[in-house]
Amino acid sequence: MATKSTLEIEGRKVEVSNLDKVFYPKAGFTKGQVIDYYIRVSSVLLPHLKNRPISLKRYPDGVEGFFFYEKQCPSHRPNWVKTAKVAKTEGGEIDYCVMNDLSALVWAANLADLELHTFLHRAPAIRRPTSLAFDLDPGAPADLVQCCQVALWLKEIFDSVGLQSFPKTSGSKGLQVFIPLNTATTYEKTKAFAHAIALHLEREHPKLVLSRMQRALRKGKVFVDWSQNDDKKTTVCVYSLRAKERPTVSTPITWDEVAAALKKKQAGPLTFETTDVLKRVETHGDLFASVLTLKQKLPLLRSLPE
Repeated sequence: MATKSTLEIEGRKVEVSNLDKVFYPKAGFTKGQVIDYYIRVSSVLLPHLKNRPISLKRYPDGVEGFFFYEKQCPSHRPNWVKTAKVAKTEGGEIDYCVMNDLSALVWAANLADLELHTFLHRAPAIRRPTSLAFDLDPGAPADLVQCCQVALWLKEIFDSVGLQSFPKTSGSKGLQVFIPLNTATTYEKTKAFAHAIALHLEREHPKLVLSRMQRALRKGKVFVDWSQNDDKKTTVCVYSLRAKERPTVSTPITWDEVAAALKKKQAGPLTFETTDVLKRVETHGDLFASVLTLKQKLPLLRSLPE
């Protein structure tokens, strides 16, 4: 039988249940600890969730059980959980949840929404991405170390055209690089630009970089996933838990940390669990804060290196 209790959050009563249920068996990490982590990291997480439609990725029996995506915000949601309409490819609309405050975040965590997957746009401007994003996905035996090399090559390109870029771990096996825009653009432009970058890297470094999606080609290479720059795709949000053996987190890192991991050929220092992330936030604040505010214009394709 479910054990229930009520949390008082920002003047709202949020019902939570089964807080002792173990969600990460190999780490003994419980549902209560999941909710506690999201509460403690919320000061830096919530600005990245604000007004962004979100797909719920729910693990009712923990990371070793089944999971499902929930795009349509549940009808049983409290009336204070906001939603945003997103058009479906085949017509019609989906009302996605929006996690604009801590009470909504705790409500979602209580639904076993371990991972937070957001769009690159904010409502209501759902045709305008606020960032350019690259997901670096290694195919074994390539790993996070090789992703660091590719990420640094990406940084070189963006440095050469005067754009600042920001790395984060995926919380899984790869890295992600975000280039904040926060200016008028379209997904058509950002996707074409990202594809051109991926093709350029593949031409320059064919032994390590792959721009095509076929999984059969990925062995020993890093797939530079440019296709995330799409109004129908979501990317794991910074500070989100991942549903792995241990409670790892998609964590913002510095370029110095990326370079150090590559130099030492050690991926371990770039794997962070909840306690690590909370300590980093206490020390560094939000290393991804500029992704929300820095205004940069997408260059013309012809300005890229040949």
